Amino acid sequence: MTVLPTAAPLGSATWRLIKAESTLSVRDKVGPLWGIGFPLLLLIILGSVPDLREQVENGGGLTYFDLYVPVLILFNLAVLATASLPVTLAGYRETGVLRRMRTTPVGPARVLAGQLVANFAIAVIAMVLFLAVAGAGFGVDLPRHPLGFVLAWLLAAAALLAIGLLIAAVAPGRGPATAIGTVLFFPMMFFAGLWVPISQMPPLLRDIAPYTPLGAGMGAFQDAYQGHFPSAGPLLTLAAYAVVSAFVAVRWFRWE
Repeated sequence: MTVLPTAAPLGSATWRLIKAESTLSVRDKVGPLWGIGFPLLLLIILGSVPDLREQVENGGGLTYFDLYVPVLILFNLAVLATASLPVTLAGYRETGVLRRMRTTPVGPARVLAGQLVANFAIAVIAMVLFLAVAGAGFGVDLPRHPLGFVLAWLLAAAALLAIGLLIAAVAPGRGPATAIGTVLFFPMMFFAGLWVPISQMPPLLRDIAPYTPLGAGMGAFQDAYQGHFPSAGPLLTLAAYAVVSAFVAVRWFRWE
């Protein structure tokens, strides 16, 4: 009796592709180096500055350095969203990888899944490292409302990665993806409070910040650090960015 070969299970093919994309992501070094290494080094440098231990005005008892920990967690997500994810996918389109994979049983959709999982894993590692180093090395307390922090982080990750997919959808190649990501990165980080704490911004900018993805993320993080479940406004803003960006990205995404 002849036994016909069977195709590899769908799940195993997807898992192999996820592992391959994760390996390529580490080898590419953009996500690990700029998403983890650089902000972690910056965290250590800032933690060594005595002036940053002073309390922020209207900061709920938090010091400047306390505020920089969640800012750098958002920094990691912003790098992945504006550099690692879109540049990689736009590069796949530019070199014809997506076009070729579209004709195979694997399909290009699993490439997207692999990239999302790889970048999400880098973001999780970065978040855990930042909290651990800030706590063990500099005595920064963990968020007083852990569940609220986790929910806020998940929504922030979803919003930022969806924005990354949107950049990849409209960029024909690596160059345009890098340009779009750079243009978005600096304003987003400004409204996260990287250069000026949100509480010390002029009134107009302070009013705009909660409606930006990283401003909303920072607001939700601050609530969690102060022991409160994040208010509905920042969470709904992050969810809206995630849903709208993902929907537009899917509608506009081109495989070639």
